[in-house]
Amino acid sequence: MRVPRSSLMALAALLTGTLASAGAFGAETAALDKALADTPPSSSPAQSAPSDPVTTAIPDYKPDAPAAEPAPAPTVAAPVAPADPLGAAILARFGDNAPLLLRLTGKDRDAIRSFYEARAYKPLWIADGAWTEAAKAVAARLAAAGEDGLDAHAYTVPNLAEKPDEKAVADAELRLSAAAVLYARDARGGRINLASISRLITPKLDLPDGNAVLAKLADAGAKTGDTLQSYNPATPGFLALKTRLASLRGPAPAAVKPLRLPSGPALRVGMHDQRVPLLRAHFGLETRPAGTFDRGPGEPEDYDSVVADAVAKFQRGRGLPGNGVLNVQTVLALADSGRSARPTGSEAELIVNMERWRWLPGDLGSDYILVNIPEYRLRAYRGGTLRDEARVIVGKPESRTPLFSGLMEYAVVNPSWYVPPSILKTMAPKLAGYGGKTWGGYEVVRHGGHISLRQPPGERNALGFIKFMFPNQHAVYLHDTPNRSLFSASKRDFSHGCVRVDDPFRLADVVLPDWSEERLKKLIGKGERTLRLPEKLPVHLAYFTAYVDDGGTYRTLPDLYGYDAPMRAALGLPGGGNPAMARLPDEAPRRKAERTPTPAQARTVQRRVTHRHVADEWPDNRYEEVTVPRRASRRAARADSAPEFGEPGLWTPAPQQPAPRSWW
Repeated sequence: MRVPRSSLMALAALLTGTLASAGAFGAETAALDKALADTPPSSSPAQSAPSDPVTTAIPDYKPDAPAAEPAPAPTVAAPVAPADPLGAAILARFGDNAPLLLRLTGKDRDAIRSFYEARAYKPLWIADGAWTEAAKAVAARLAAAGEDGLDAHAYTVPNLAEKPDEKAVADAELRLSAAAVLYARDARGGRINLASISRLITPKLDLPDGNAVLAKLADAGAKTGDTLQSYNPATPGFLALKTRLASLRGPAPAAVKPLRLPSGPALRVGMHDQRVPLLRAHFGLETRPAGTFDRGPGEPEDYDSVVADAVAKFQRGRGLPGNGVLNVQTVLALADSGRSARPTGSEAELIVNMERWRWLPGDLGSDYILVNIPEYRLRAYRGGTLRDEARVIVGKPESRTPLFSGLMEYAVVNPSWYVPPSILKTMAPKLAGYGGKTWGGYEVVRHGGHISLRQPPGERNALGFIKFMFPNQHAVYLHDTPNRSLFSASKRDFSHGCVRVDDPFRLADVVLPDWSEERLKKLIGKGERTLRLPEKLPVHLAYFTAYVDDGGTYRTLPDLYGYDAPMRAALGLPGGGNPAMARLPDEAPRRKAERTPTPAQARTVQRRVTHRHVADEWPDNRYEEVTVPRRASRRAARADSAPEFGEPGLWTPAPQQPAPRSWW
């Protein structure tokens, strides 16, 4: 019978402890290894062959069962210490808890460390105790951060002594990297906690990773400054505000000699007038239009495109529409041009709106829709050019349209609309015992124990004849409306969050290339139909209270939702107010902790989970039951009973219980 394999291993341990001679130890262990190799891993007693003398020497040996040992902890490889002293100093600086920059996040610090760890802690910006040319380019960009609407004081660049030690060099190296990473993050919109302004500002910011920023700068060579600046938006709207900011900070424009023109009609390209030679002389142009291969020089009195361009440039400098038409306003401005004039607007006004451009994608693309909420206007772009624009109706201050970007996927012709619970609950007692399928022209829809009212498609439908869907967390969309007279108002904040579009079939002609306006209108009255876009179309719901229009004119708009003041406060600009003023009523922080009332002091009421009607379908958890003090319960009930109209003027519920056919 063979000795168990465990006995052979015990014999090996015994031989290891008793054999003194290295040669004997080697011979015995070799014999033991051969015995172990010849021993099957497991065998039954019936199949075991007689053992050799070595294994039968201790037939009754039974070693004690070894105690269970805990599993060894996984070994984590310690970072390899750099061989050179400067690399070791950089590694040691990461071990120091002192911040590199006050606003640098822990995630960014870890990303910077990861970048240096991958390059064995070799410095990126310093060589032979001095800044490299790439470092100087980055430092120059950081010092000029104010040109991009940022705060240059946030990106301090340390000074290097003439003969700095390794510790000082390591600190300066990492501080410059931290400043570059923070600049790139701020350039993409990371300066403000948008939730502190309003929870309805939810753009998906493209904040760059610190490791990726440094890797990109390391590959840029001498163009590191331009590479770092490229994190700022390159959209025309941002660049126009940036140019105006530079003009506002620069020296006042030099005064020019005034020009008093005789009276006459407005001049446009192609007209002839005796005042044109005076304009040519005033703007330093040639006395007559230059000749071409096809024709000779023109007449001095020709109002050509060269003169019109000079007039347009003057108009933009005076805050007039730069259309190049010599009208009464331009003639008066020429007569008053002896006084130098600075561009209108304030730095804070420009910087706040430059910041809002950072909330949009860095590249808007060639095809997209932009809705400027304070302007009540929608613009559709195709191929990088403005294809169409339309007036819109946006959310009221108490039910604001959110700010974000989405992708339009489809349109629905002849859409249905479901009555929101805030109105439906007033009819709940009667609907519960009602067995019919229609109610005042509305369809009664039953899902288990839940009842809802559906407004079928038609010209009275709250969504009109068409809606454009871009799925989002707010469930807002663009749609038609039966009450089109509201578009004639100058201030059009009437909706409950969605955006109503004037002449939506014209917009459909833009976003649905395979469906013309005439073809779409033929679908009206033929049932609900979904039309998918051939490609998803970006939709940007933006908020600009100051902008430069396509004609080069600087325009300002009223701050509809009160976002300007808290943004100024968050950016440290003059004119900032309390950041809480822009919040919705349900966003305001409570001054005191709420105390749970006793049963005698409390009652249970329903409270809306969200504050506005924005969707076709209403989730079952639209309401939640809360216990409130009895004195506050009436106030909560009043707030909850505020009607949410699908369309102003369409829903006019009376305070009392309405009759079936009189409440709409």
